Amino acid sequence: MLSVVVNFHNNRREATNTLHSLTRAYQHDAGAIEFEVIALDHGSTLPLDEADVRAFGPEFHYRGVETKSVSPAAAINAACRDARGERLLVIIDGAHILSPGIYALANRAFAQFDAPLLATAPFHLGPKQQNESVVEGYNQHVEDGLLARSGWKRNGYRLYTIAGAFADPGMAWFGCAFESSCFGIGKDDFLELGGFDERFVARGGGLVALDFFQRAIARERGDYVMLLGEASFHQFHGGVASNATKAAHPWQEFHDEYVRIRGNPFARVPRRPFYFGTLPNEALAAARISAEHGLALWQKAVAAGEA
Repeated sequence: MLSVVVNFHNNRREATNTLHSLTRAYQHDAGAIEFEVIALDHGSTLPLDEADVRAFGPEFHYRGVETKSVSPAAAINAACRDARGERLLVIIDGAHILSPGIYALANRAFAQFDAPLLATAPFHLGPKQQNESVVEGYNQHVEDGLLARSGWKRNGYRLYTIAGAFADPGMAWFGCAFESSCFGIGKDDFLELGGFDERFVARGGGLVALDFFQRAIARERGDYVMLLGEASFHQFHGGVASNATKAAHPWQEFHDEYVRIRGNPFARVPRRPFYFGTLPNEALAAARISAEHGLALWQKAVAAGEA
């Protein structure tokens, strides 16, 4: 069984879209896949309604956590421990809508690769990275119009047509990833790694997701697999980092916490993945940019003796 653990915090608007993208009807070739969705609401002032969550299908379960903690690390770890599936799909920020081939491709990858970490590429909805577009008037109302006109619920790959930027400088599929906003991993492997490090207590978990992703791909055992053509698409919701202006971005605060915990500055692990999957037509333009700039990152790293 695949257990999808998705974390929400004050995301009622975004949850409607995200949960739709996790349904059997939306995900391609998911008819025979056994899965559950654990919709985790972490300390929201206006939490999700359990009946609304369950209305998406019998696979959907609501898990509310009343807490004053601003980091979801412990709550996500607990949900993963309690998950019924032996395979996990973890989404730390429930503002991400998924592309429609993730379940099927992840199911095949889990069967084909050895103890894999499965990664998808993170994108921002809107004309550019939301840290930039927010100062130009981009907001939830504008985004609602984009989503409505895109027809993404009929064809989820249409999300590529309204996503103007990769979510970070990792350059998506062919680059060197910082993290994956939707990643797959065996439950035993997740727990063996200690899950998310609960010492990360900054807002939103700080760099906890980046920390876990780098530890996971640094394992001696296990394949690192990039799911080609599959992605998560971040909705604007006033996130502490994703929607902060560049001037107000909390990177330094988050990085200071990382250094206190790890004893060294954050650095990406220079490991190239197996590429698994194909590219839908709608993703070709993004893939061209990813290949051009992402592979240039690897060439630079090789020249510097870093990869």
